[in-house]
Amino acid sequence: MDRRSLLQSAVAAVGATAIVNDAGGQMSARAAARRPGGQQRESASFVKSPDGTNLFFRDWGSGRHFVFLAPWGLHSGWWEYQMAHLTARGARCVAYDRRGHGRSDETTGGYNFDVLADDLASVVEQLDLHDVTLVGQSLGCGEMVRYLSRYSGPRVTRVVFIAPITPQIVRSPSNPQGVDSDYLEKVRAVLSADRPKAIAEAAPAFFGAPQNAVSTEMMAWWTDMLMKCSLRVLLELHKVFTVTDFSAELSKVRLPTLIIHGDNDTSTPIEFTGQKTASLIRGSRLTVYAGAAHGLPITHMDRLNRDLLEFS
Repeated sequence: MDRRSLLQSAVAAVGATAIVNDAGGQMSARAAARRPGGQQRESASFVKSPDGTNLFFRDWGSGRHFVFLAPWGLHSGWWEYQMAHLTARGARCVAYDRRGHGRSDETTGGYNFDVLADDLASVVEQLDLHDVTLVGQSLGCGEMVRYLSRYSGPRVTRVVFIAPITPQIVRSPSNPQGVDSDYLEKVRAVLSADRPKAIAEAAPAFFGAPQNAVSTEMMAWWTDMLMKCSLRVLLELHKVFTVTDFSAELSKVRLPTLIIHGDNDTSTPIEFTGQKTASLIRGSRLTVYAGAAHGLPITHMDRLNRDLLEFS
């Protein structure tokens, strides 16, 4: 796997990453209608996980159902450009803040894929979503796969992987082309020593700049999102998602599957992640975006939005 400058790729190397502001998104009329009398309006924008964790969600529009799962360190605000586009074209879009991210509770534990999958199930079931197109990026793809393993019911009918971490990041006997565990420890050490510098220096590689046009303000927005997630949560999730092997679970996915990946992604290089994921899911379709890096929901926004609509 590409081992470019450690500082430049420390954050982008194996995953991705949030704005805390709702960016004008209003709580949906459905959420307001669910509000018990006397409660504050905000209370209807949370669901409760099995262990009592409050998970903040955004629920926009009406129509076909999309649920979005954010990359490492990022929250639901990452998807606002997809959600605004799709809801304007007759879709209902739901995104939520992973525990420890954005407005959701930061818990003392639960940063493993079983618990994260249970959190996703809580969102899908409590909002009574059906015929869902489940869209995950990077770490969010791991949550998606574990959810499909644990909850095989009819609510989800299509899945989209965007720049996935799957099947596995770390080098192992079954994944000899993976990243050395010592290198991953160094990534965490860089984050622990000077997180703001590491994140800021990772932004150009994350978006593939300057090859891909992206404003300095957009890169700052992404950096600010990551800084809103605590160092403790970032480190715990980094340890988990870089070592988990999803190979067996991927081979059991039987839903229509679209995998979207850029061929300039240094965060999760396509030959080690997207292509392998496609080979493990029977009947899946891999779509390659020429020149795209990890931040393709921003740099290739129009194409991604079209592809999501067409696939659903």
